[in-house]
Amino acid sequence: MSSSDSSKASGDLLLEMRGLRIEGQSGDEWQEIIKGIDITLHRGEVLGLIGESGAGKSTAGLAAMGYAHPGCRISGGSIVFDGMDLMAASEEEKRKLRGVKIAYVAQSAAASFNPAHKLIEQFAEIPVKHGKSTRDEAEADAKDLYGRLLLPDPDGIGYRYPHQVSGGQLQRAMTAMALSCRPDLIIFDEPTTALDVTTQIEVLVTIRDIVDQFQTAAIYITHDLAVVAQMSDRIMVLRHGELVEEADTDAMMSNPQKDYTKTLWAVRSFKKQATGSYTDSRPLIEVDHVTAAYGPLTVLHDISFEIHRGQTVAVVGESGSGKSTAARVITGLLPPTRGRVLVNGEALPGDYRKRAKDQLRHAQMIYQMADTAVNPRHRIREIIGRPLSFYLGMKAEKLENRIRELLSLIELEPDQFIDRFPSELSGGQKQRVCIARALAAEPEFIICDEVTSALDQIVAEGILKLLDRIQRELNLAYMFITHDLATVRAIADEVVVMLQGRIVEQGPCEEMFTPPHHEYTDLLLSSVPEMDPTWLDQLMERRRAEGAMASTSTS
Repeated sequence: MSSSDSSKASGDLLLEMRGLRIEGQSGDEWQEIIKGIDITLHRGEVLGLIGESGAGKSTAGLAAMGYAHPGCRISGGSIVFDGMDLMAASEEEKRKLRGVKIAYVAQSAAASFNPAHKLIEQFAEIPVKHGKSTRDEAEADAKDLYGRLLLPDPDGIGYRYPHQVSGGQLQRAMTAMALSCRPDLIIFDEPTTALDVTTQIEVLVTIRDIVDQFQTAAIYITHDLAVVAQMSDRIMVLRHGELVEEADTDAMMSNPQKDYTKTLWAVRSFKKQATGSYTDSRPLIEVDHVTAAYGPLTVLHDISFEIHRGQTVAVVGESGSGKSTAARVITGLLPPTRGRVLVNGEALPGDYRKRAKDQLRHAQMIYQMADTAVNPRHRIREIIGRPLSFYLGMKAEKLENRIRELLSLIELEPDQFIDRFPSELSGGQKQRVCIARALAAEPEFIICDEVTSALDQIVAEGILKLLDRIQRELNLAYMFITHDLATVRAIADEVVVMLQGRIVEQGPCEEMFTPPHHEYTDLLLSSVPEMDPTWLDQLMERRRAEGAMASTSTS
């Protein structure tokens, strides 16, 4: 978003945080995690907060609501929102603001919704409770916002439970819920992390339109530099709870001043080494003319692809294209209606319950959201130790030694991490633990389902390097489900492009990024945000022009 319009910064001051200090508890001690930063925000202005994992972005954003995570406390400074001193306000006064005047869109939608209530019920709760609308009015508003945010069946999707929609759909439902009371300030905490590139573009445009239409101020927290360039008027770079650099978006993107900021701009240098041809060896995994359905609805249509030992095959496509469904068929969670899955030339039973323990062991999965993939009540030794006991029968000293070996393999110091709970780890550390848990079964094949999408770019690059090193050391095969085409370029040997349950294109990675492409592959590639702050505006202008030309030619 261009910062040439300075009227936003000169408008009414909405939020002012001065000398903000926040502490986190570690054992019996308190350690400072936000170290005296200043944040100001005017009505209608969008502030981007960026930095690596642990920089304090989300902690600072939540402080705008006068809120600190459990185990944290606001220890110093001032927070004034719309003239109200939140440091002096009672909890009751702050509760009346939250969800009404200030709203929050969390990164992990799956962990933020109540699984026992339908989406539309959770949307209507706050506006009805605070007398902003009747139940009927709130439901009508929900349907309107669902439509604006491009959710399928906007009149009906609200009557589903959270588990009945995809992660990307749930994230958009949460954005709609944040808008239910038309707040003065919305804190967006990685709101497009779970979205494919084509959906992300539409949601970003919608968020911008809503911010402009309602003159809503926003704090946009993200690790995606190209996204923050499109969304923000001004950018603040944080590291270790301190301000590194602050500037208007145009200036920050074109000429960062600090070495650390320049380092952020230069990430994603990793590129997997070419591994040569696999045509002479038998595939480890064969998906052979597979069709699959959920009840009467066919969701995969006669798909076929192969994965060889030591090879990474990236499966890309928008939400609902069938990527994760293909993984469910391979793992036996969804038996195919036609076709088969073979491992080393041997056909597997379609239902995982009919597979031998060894057949289960050889295909493991690493999930997108490490937060929801691990049991928060188990220590790391239990999380990694369970598959060692279940699949390999390890006990006592042998079990302990193997857990420590796996922690070392994922580059976490065993003595420091083995007895921690997941809540005591960063996002990148939790994802490493999920990798170790998958490796504990000693598999031949691992499905990586969006494993870097929730991570900042520095941490994500570290995870990709780790997966590449482990693959080379153990000769593993990977199926890499992702909507991040930068990740595809970095790690894939082969690419499979899916649309509406069908494979529309597949081939070696380098060929897939070289024209000519299938029309849908072209759409995916053109939807990858660029660092230029004017990119989104130019893209939408180009697509509107193409749409006008198409309608003219058919009239």
